[in-house]
Amino acid sequence: MPASPPSTVDQLMKHISSEFEGLSRQLKVIARYVEQHRDHLGLEGIQDVAANCGVQPSAVVRFAKHFGFSGFSEMQKVFREVIAKQIAPSRNYKARIREVIESGGGSLSSTEIAHEFLAGSIAGMQELQNSLDEPAFKKAVDLLSMTDSIWIVGSRRSFSVAAYLDYALQHTDKRIQLVSALGSTHEGQVRSVRRGDVMIAISFAPYAEETVTVAHSAVQRGAKLIAITDSRMGALAREAHTTLLVQDTSVLGFRSLTSTMGLAQSLFIALAYRLELAYQPTTTRTSSLNA
Repeated sequence: MPASPPSTVDQLMKHISSEFEGLSRQLKVIARYVEQHRDHLGLEGIQDVAANCGVQPSAVVRFAKHFGFSGFSEMQKVFREVIAKQIAPSRNYKARIREVIESGGGSLSSTEIAHEFLAGSIAGMQELQNSLDEPAFKKAVDLLSMTDSIWIVGSRRSFSVAAYLDYALQHTDKRIQLVSALGSTHEGQVRSVRRGDVMIAISFAPYAEETVTVAHSAVQRGAKLIAITDSRMGALAREAHTTLLVQDTSVLGFRSLTSTMGLAQSLFIALAYRLELAYQPTTTRTSSLNA
């Protein structure tokens, strides 16, 4: 328990993340809820939080006291002080899209659904811009700039982001390896990971097992891990040297990759600037048949 309660949301989240593994099952549930709903926790009553977590209100009080607060109300003040900045438009859009779909009775047009989904993606990008962890992002760029070898892994819905990073990072002089897991060979592919290498792992709850396995193996072999994920308490973040958090809109079980792709592109552009990569436009050579 800290000597004094955290004074900011970021401080509190760091305390929760560092102590997460030692928490009881109930407190872990509350911790995940606090992280995922930090944008409107300042407006929820203790009964609402307890009900949403499936615990008794006394467990919520116990959680607050564990992190140095006198009770839930004192902890809630930390969230209320920044609520104007922490309101997450993308999560508001999630609820709005769900309501629109559920109330439409099948009468909604395809373009109406598209407009709502795109609006949520735009809001998600705005949220990412406002909540970007600048020290974590800088550390990621530092790690990438200092290593000679970069590994990338992302499975299932995250694979497209991993493939983009593989393409983009090929523009550097570094050795780039995409762990494709083709034929379930992902464990064999990382046997060449060496101390000093850097691995970028991309995964979101419920977390692709093969991605987690590859990331763990890389860390065991001495690589530095950059996690692009949705929680500091998730499987990837626990072993990462730096974690880039991103929350994308999810509708009917389908996750938008707009914010995640934007974050990946930003990471490459920042690295390219650090390395002073020269822009080399693609030129089309005239065919000898036309010469």
